[in-house]
Amino acid sequence: MHELTKMPEIELLSDLVRRASVTPDDAGCQPLLIERLEAMGFECQTMVFEEVTNLWARRGNSSPVLCFAGHTDVVPPGDIDAWKTDPFEPTIIDGKMYGRGAADMKSGLASMIIAIEQFLQENPSHKGSIALLITSDEEGRARNGTMKVMETLADRGETIDWCIIGEPSSRESLGDLVRIGRRGSLSGMLKVTGIQGHVAYPQLADNPIRSFAPVLAELHEIEWDQGNEYFPPTSFQVVDIQSGIGAPNVTPAELSARFNFRYSTEWTHESLQKRVHDVFDEHNLNYELNWHLSGKPFLTKAGQFTDAVVQAITENVGREPELSTGGGTSDGRFISPAGVDVIELGPVNASIHKIDEHVDIADVVILTRLYKRIIELML
Repeated sequence: MHELTKMPEIELLSDLVRRASVTPDDAGCQPLLIERLEAMGFECQTMVFEEVTNLWARRGNSSPVLCFAGHTDVVPPGDIDAWKTDPFEPTIIDGKMYGRGAADMKSGLASMIIAIEQFLQENPSHKGSIALLITSDEEGRARNGTMKVMETLADRGETIDWCIIGEPSSRESLGDLVRIGRRGSLSGMLKVTGIQGHVAYPQLADNPIRSFAPVLAELHEIEWDQGNEYFPPTSFQVVDIQSGIGAPNVTPAELSARFNFRYSTEWTHESLQKRVHDVFDEHNLNYELNWHLSGKPFLTKAGQFTDAVVQAITENVGREPELSTGGGTSDGRFISPAGVDVIELGPVNASIHKIDEHVDIADVVILTRLYKRIIELML
């Protein structure tokens, strides 16, 4: 057996992976963490909103507050027979632990806990406060998790200065990339209305497919922006189009579509919506368009926090990380608006959400060192 399997973070990771916490079920993960945290002197508060379980834990009553954030929920395993191992029985093969959530993001949680334990053994009277914000609602609707906890903290005047999210941020090797922000995510739900008719008599109908086609082409041709120093260019993608009644000789009366923008700070969600409506109105479409804002773009600029993260990685991995705002959304979109500097640092993300998800156990041990060093540098 690999000697690293006896490391405390690997043992804790194994205990977490065994809990089948398919979103939004915590499946006993947070009570396991609470037991460790209370032994370290943390005050732990469980916050339940509908079917979602959240944990807010804090050690210390003064500022500054360094918070670790993450989630215990995982995506469903999919076809269990397609896995080489039981997805909820952690199995180590060739130095890698296989199991759903091993990379996303129970390894991050395990490293956080052990890093804090090790730090407190050496610094029991540290300055400021250490906190954890853990949810079981990141992989799902994300309505009753981190967002609700942040609202609760705001209502009682409790603040966070810096936040490390343990999402699997690394691309090819541990620490090669960290997220210092994320693009905004804005979705449009569209309905275009026409008049149903016979394909042989188009002059007597109004085909919404024909009406929408040039609009769709124009939306794809627009260069929304070129990005900026921190953000890649805004992306427009159509994810669904439906129309037709199933008959080959009938033009439909309605078309529905859904599209998404991943947008940079060159736009606000209001200005982006206006630009889209302007295009639609120029084509005289008979349409209804509803919007859903998943999150605004956020950015942690260069400073003490980013310097500490870069230093920790350089010292322990031997390279400076790329600082990126790419990728999808994360719960950072709920934390950053409160004036919090947010950075995402975690293991390699190549296998997340896939069959045979896995994490290199050596990386988990090194990740613990990174988190511990960041605490030392900040507190």
